[in-house]
Amino acid sequence: MELRHLQHFVAVAEDQHFTRAAERLMVSQSGLSASIRALERELRAPLFVRTTRRVTLTEAGRALLGEAERILAQVRSAHEAVAAVQGVLRGTLALGTEQCIAGVHVARLLAAFRGRHPDVEIRLRQAGSGALAEEVAAGRLDLAFAYRTQADTDQLRSVSLTSEPMTVLCHPSHRLASAPAVLGPEDLAGEVFVDFHPDWGPRRTTDAAFATAGVRRTVALEVNDVHSLLDLVDENLGIAVVPRHFRHKRPALTALPLKGADEPEYETVALLPPERATSPAARALVTLLETGVLAAATDEVR
Repeated sequence: MELRHLQHFVAVAEDQHFTRAAERLMVSQSGLSASIRALERELRAPLFVRTTRRVTLTEAGRALLGEAERILAQVRSAHEAVAAVQGVLRGTLALGTEQCIAGVHVARLLAAFRGRHPDVEIRLRQAGSGALAEEVAAGRLDLAFAYRTQADTDQLRSVSLTSEPMTVLCHPSHRLASAPAVLGPEDLAGEVFVDFHPDWGPRRTTDAAFATAGVRRTVALEVNDVHSLLDLVDENLGIAVVPRHFRHKRPALTALPLKGADEPEYETVALLPPERATSPAARALVTLLETGVLAAATDEVR
């Protein structure tokens, strides 16, 4: 099995199309097809279901994809490790982050990283914490800043950034604005909620808090960005339960602590692969973060 066969396989799996994958890889379509057929012969299993419009993975193809991505990521890390020993950090830093993550100023951190390592290409992807954890574990991302979704595993480890309580945001004219200074989930029963997609960290934290309290809630207004959430609350269309630092983004809104939130509930982390599989670029970024050059671990994102 050759590395180029795996590279070709992953490209076709990502594009779901032989022609597009061939163009991206800058190889002929016939050469790409021959490469995939050679891989299928070696594995003695079809990897794709081919149609006139697109190709989809078979069960065998899905089983291979994660392993192929991890192998290619490890090969890339090996090249970068040799370059690092020679005194030059090169390659690519593939980074993921959830929106408005607490504990790190992502743009400032990346600017400082680029200043120290100009030969490293930075790629950034924004997504929910669940998806980011899967991408780091699969080797598609070197590192991600996200909400802690699970305990460390043999494919994923975490470095804690910060933790904070959750806060209820509402319009100043909303009935809750004059409620007691501290609210519990039971006080919010029946309210109209604005919240993020279930893959987002704040949504997962809130869902868990209400489930623990035995209070059922319905998210009527679901969004995928922070400012849309704040706009909806600002128009008094619903209330939101969010990490405390969100209140700084819209000071005109009323912010009330959620009962029990005096103990940290929302923890943000840097997600990384196991130490042996962590790329030199990711190690350099974590080192920059941990040295406190940016005071990133204590900054609140505003």
